Formats: sequence, structure tokens, C-alpha cells
Amino acid sequence: MQDYSEEDFLLLSGIQHFNFCRRQWALIHIEQQWEENVRTIEGSHIHRKADQPFIREKRGDKLIVRALPVQSRELGITGICDVVEFIRHPQGIQLAGEEGLYLPYPVEYKRGKPKRDDSDRSQLIAQLMCLEEMLLCDLSLGYLYYDEIKHRVEVPVLDSDKDRIKKTLSEMHHYFGRNHTPKVKTGPHCQSCSLNLVCLPELMNKRSVSSFIESRLNE
Repeated sequence: MQDYSEEDFLLLSGIQHFNFCRRQWALIHIEQQWEENVRTIEGSHIHRKADQPFIREKRGDKLIVRALPVQSRELGITGICDVVEFIRHPQGIQLAGEEGLYLPYPVEYKRGKPKRDDSDRSQLIAQLMCLEEMLLCDLSLGYLYYDEIKHRVEVPVLDSDKDRIKKTLSEMHHYFGRNHTPKVKTGPHCQSCSLNLVCLPELMNKRSVSSFIESRLNE
């Protein structure tokens, strides 16, 4: 089992970018490029409502903590859970200042509605795995709340899901360690990408980056 040092940690939120498009993830997290579009602005607004780190609510057998920082040395990631609900459970863990035992359930807030791809689930599962490592417990359930439908979706998590996340993060660390930005794979998703004007997918598919730069220098 590999333990990453903190200087090698990747942002947990990047796993969603990586699943959407490996090139987009690299442009943001390796090349440090970013462009806002309507989707990213809406997403930021939704998270501002959830990410209120000084609010801690107690509702009966439920303790709600917002904007909880998490990390995993095994996975080499760090990030913030929008909301973690600690529910009283006989197989739970002890929490400082609280009576009884509790199990944590991450709740990730998303704009829009449930997606066909696995990007949202992957981010949530990575959060769950961080909580497992930090709190020394076994977890198998989280939730995705979608703003468009005003409803939360239950997300069961299997061992096979966790294995997939480990494999994905290993690939991300591989690219990051080599400082490598993968080539673009165009598709309908390119039209909604916030980095479309940075990536220039249609141009990059027709010519190499080096030839494009050379032609601009010769103008």
C-alpha cells in the first residue's frame, strides 16, 4: 500500500474533471488554466449554499457538518465534502463531544440533474474513501443532491467501485508526475466544456500543437 506525502496530493474534485475529459483535467490541474462558463458559475453558486464551514446542526440522531476537509494518504488526494451527515448507528464510531456512535454519509451537491456518465459518483466515492481512512470505519453509502430536480439520489458503494477509484487516481498521479497533458478526444461534450477556447479541440485534431505554434511564429 503506497502512502503519498502531502506535497503530492491531488485535488479530490479533479476526479470529476478527469472522468469527463482527461485533457480538461490536465489543462486545469497540470497547466493551471481555467475559464468560466454558465455551468461552472451555476455550480459555484450551488456550492456556496452548501459550503458553510461554521455551521454544525444537530437534528435528533443526525449531526450535519458542512464543508468538511478530508484527505487520504493512500489515494493521495485532498478536498472538501459539501455536507457529511453523521447518523447514530450501533456499528458507528465515537465522535468528540457527542454521545453514542455515528456513521458518516457524504452528500455532494451538484447543479443540473443525474448524469449518464460516472463522474459525479466517482467524486462522491472518493470522498467516502477519505472518510473511511480518516475515521477508521467501513462505509457503503453516500448521496448526490441535484439542484435542478431538488432531490437527493442514494449511491450504494461496492468494493468494485472503490477499486475503480483507486485505478483512476493511480492514472491521475501518473499523468501529474510526468507533467503530461493527454491529447484531446473530441465529442459532443466538447461544446459544454468551459475550456473549449483554451483546448481548441477541432484545431488540435487537425494539426499538432508544435506545427500550430510554428505556423504562428512564422506569420
